[in-house]
Amino acid sequence: MAERSFAKEVQQLRIGAGAEFRGEGILAVTKALLQAGVSYVGGYQGSPISHLMDVLADAREIMEELGIHFESSASEAAAGAMLAASVNYPLRGAVTWKSTVGTNVASDALANVASGGVKGGAVIIVGEDYGEGSSIMQERTHAFAMKSQMWLLDPRPNLTSIVNMVEKAFELSEASNTPVMLELRVRACHVYGRFTAKDNVRPAFGLKDAMENPVRDVNRIVLPPANYLHEHEKIDQRWPAAVDFIKKHQLNEFLGGATGDVGIIVQGGLYNTLIRALEMRGHADSFGEGKIPIYVLNVTYPLIDGEVVGFCADKKAVLLVEEGQPEFIEHELNTILRRADLPTRIVGKEVLPRAGEYTGQAMIDGFDKFAQKYAPHLAGDRPQRAPAVANTPDLSKVVPPRPAGLCTGCPERPVFTAMRLVEKELGKHHVSCDIGCHLFSILPPFNIGNTTMGYGLGWSGASALNDPTAKKRTISMMGDGGFWHNGLTSGVGNAVFNKTDNLLVVVDNNYSAATGGQDILSSRAANKSRSTNHPIARAIRNIGVDWLKVVRTYDLQTMRDTLKQALTTGEKGPKVIVAESECMLNKQRRVKPQIAKRIKSGARVVKERFGVDADTCTGDHSCIRLSGCPSLTIRDNPDPLRRDPVAAVNNDCVGCGHCGETAHAAVLCPSFYRADIVFNPTWWDRVRAKVRGGIIGWLQRQADARRARYAV
Repeated sequence: MAERSFAKEVQQLRIGAGAEFRGEGILAVTKALLQAGVSYVGGYQGSPISHLMDVLADAREIMEELGIHFESSASEAAAGAMLAASVNYPLRGAVTWKSTVGTNVASDALANVASGGVKGGAVIIVGEDYGEGSSIMQERTHAFAMKSQMWLLDPRPNLTSIVNMVEKAFELSEASNTPVMLELRVRACHVYGRFTAKDNVRPAFGLKDAMENPVRDVNRIVLPPANYLHEHEKIDQRWPAAVDFIKKHQLNEFLGGATGDVGIIVQGGLYNTLIRALEMRGHADSFGEGKIPIYVLNVTYPLIDGEVVGFCADKKAVLLVEEGQPEFIEHELNTILRRADLPTRIVGKEVLPRAGEYTGQAMIDGFDKFAQKYAPHLAGDRPQRAPAVANTPDLSKVVPPRPAGLCTGCPERPVFTAMRLVEKELGKHHVSCDIGCHLFSILPPFNIGNTTMGYGLGWSGASALNDPTAKKRTISMMGDGGFWHNGLTSGVGNAVFNKTDNLLVVVDNNYSAATGGQDILSSRAANKSRSTNHPIARAIRNIGVDWLKVVRTYDLQTMRDTLKQALTTGEKGPKVIVAESECMLNKQRRVKPQIAKRIKSGARVVKERFGVDADTCTGDHSCIRLSGCPSLTIRDNPDPLRRDPVAAVNNDCVGCGHCGETAHAAVLCPSFYRADIVFNPTWWDRVRAKVRGGIIGWLQRQADARRARYAV
């Protein structure tokens, strides 16, 4: 159950030539794939292209009508290996994933397909997860494209450009027998716009044709002596063919003014931010028409020497807008100009940040520095920033920190609460984290975790710490998504093979929750197009783990006791706890509409809620420190003799019960209570409520009377 359905939006994919298509970037990409005659599509979900996978899944019926095969791949490596279908056959194929981590996982397959080359167009759509909103290490796809000699497209973030570049990517791949990478930043994935559609194209050569008429070309397989020839083929044949295609089809663009002694070269994906910065400085209008000559690199690798020389020949200085580091494009531009014996100065990291996202302000500041030094006539009178208020406090000392955390009711929260409780008894343990929602445990309030090495590599990250004489065991984390992605073999299989004596906790919440709630092998839902309901515990036991416990995560006491047992038992060998409970976000998406429908129909519905008795709460707040649930907050103490604020449960509560479990398991206080909210109550519900209300009201009045005696 993905976090968002595109079932309605994908119907637009059926429109034909001349019709206007409106929607998000990811929908435009899908329409472009259909218009390009793609034969197969695969990929692995991950930001910022998670929703592209969801769109493709919702468009399965349309793709099947066109004879297109779609797979939600087990990993990026599996998706990358799909491109093997394009090596010997004129089959157009596309795969997608989150970059750069996804590209790293797929690197073995990509290096092989890039070496041997392709006959059919092969396109890799990568979500360039770079910048302030990223969740991964800050690296660029550019380095991988250069390493494996694959062409890299970076289209301007508007739907017409994106669609055009997707279609041209297939043609470029076929013209140069080379896989092509197309990167989309988060804003490009979700930008809204319109473009004029074309007819969808059924592949002229289908998958059935390839399967029934197999072709074998040993020169396309990466084995000696062919692999020695591939490198020369890349440079002597494929590169010139790519350059000719890029020039002929004018994939790069010359925008803005026609003349001037300075200009700007920009990566296509950064064009919108650049033009906005120029508008703020009076050098472009609100429609994106610039006055300064701009060379837009919709193809950032390879660069076209003739275009670069032609653009720079009459200019004394050119501002290069290249986000991230190292400055690959800046180095190459300088090489091209020196070889052409041109004195034009390339100005990039000299005025723009060496690292980090190029926000609008970063662009403005960089342009100002460039203009002051190389084009004073463009500097002009710049608007000054508002002066800082003299008495403005340091916000880091005024506003409390708000680290990223688990959702309200998250079934993973009790796991880490239990770990904190065990820590009080047994002391600290080395905890090897994994990619996924559970990675938030490294932040407050849990502060658990020493390292994280990659998706599904939680147990592998602790594999070196396997000394049988040690008095403590390590704890490793893994999510269900990571388990099926890489963890079963690299983690569990590796631990069994090497006879590790450490502990793994697998958080099984029914979905690949961190990437949007997509189904995986162990999902409980019935899925028409995929095979689900394959228990993680069965796979673990069948691979050779004897010490295995399955625990419901919300049962905090059992979770705590099971963790303690795993860390203290004298039994040797790998130990695994499978912590099961459904992702609360997905559960709420499913049950809320059902509950609303039942309430509207007049049916009796009971919803559980939890609260804190302000008179009983001591104001210790251990519940908040051990739980960290966003629905737990504080309020003024009603007792005038006590100053500490009391705990409170706000309206975000989903009734998971973890706060009460925490209070009980940690022997904190009896202040938590459960309340049943009854919708469409029966006459008996009303009678009971009236009686209870009367008794509680009388008791409350007695308490208020006693409190009044001590009022000050």
